[in-house]
Amino acid sequence: MSYNLLKGKRGVIFGAMNNKSIAWKVAERAVEEGAVVTLSNTPVAVRLGDLHTLAETLHAEIIPADATDLQDLETVFSRSMEALGGKIDFVLHSIGMSPNVRKKKTYDDLDYNLFEKTLDISAISFHKMIRTAKKLDAIAEYGSIVALSYVAAQRTFFGYNDMADAKSLLESIARSFGYIYGREKQVRINTVSQSPTMTTAGSGIKGMENLMDFTGKMSPLGNADAAECADYCVTLFSDLTRKVTMQNLYHDGGFSSMGMSLRAMNQYSRDLSEYTDEEGRVVYG
Repeated sequence: MSYNLLKGKRGVIFGAMNNKSIAWKVAERAVEEGAVVTLSNTPVAVRLGDLHTLAETLHAEIIPADATDLQDLETVFSRSMEALGGKIDFVLHSIGMSPNVRKKKTYDDLDYNLFEKTLDISAISFHKMIRTAKKLDAIAEYGSIVALSYVAAQRTFFGYNDMADAKSLLESIARSFGYIYGREKQVRINTVSQSPTMTTAGSGIKGMENLMDFTGKMSPLGNADAAECADYCVTLFSDLTRKVTMQNLYHDGGFSSMGMSLRAMNQYSRDLSEYTDEEGRVVYG
């Protein structure tokens, strides 16, 4: 269902690759809500992914770019303003990759050259993106910039490795730049800490199914999927959230506020009988 929340707005979506991507879902929902968008990813991702299908469906232009390269970013924002007919109202940063994870390097034995690449791709690219947009005055007043994060920025998760450091930096950039851009242009900058999601990248993480099972049992509302994340991002792009900035916003079914749930406890007890009342109903309190 469309509410025309983004009617007349222009957006740039970084990071869509295929229909499992959160960025893909965000682009679809943004257009459903009345926006026009451009799409950007690395040339390799554009070539190997299915972005042309999305572009055809949404009548959106693809602007290949390395988000760690300032010149490429200038091209994306300049070309987007030309293609969309004005300044940009919203931007999604959905970019993250750890060469250390790919090479199965453990956190206590990182390759530091690869660590720098993790930070540059997954976090510093966000700083470069905002800096470039500000330099070009590419974002309209009261525009919205959103990056996707994860709770591992605050808590330790087995196997998440140096990506946890990258997400911490990503959230710090949103706060630091959010103050400057907010004061100067009323542009708001937030991060969304999403549930573990079975994207192409997520499906490659060792133990991902077990993690999703655990977080699903821990979360009162269950895991949020990619389409639900897209709905949430749309609200942050809209005028309904004009005074929300510099926040890390959890979109995880309540997982981030939980210590232990009944369902998770039941993984160990295997029997709910001790948690039922006289009539056999489960008592969640």
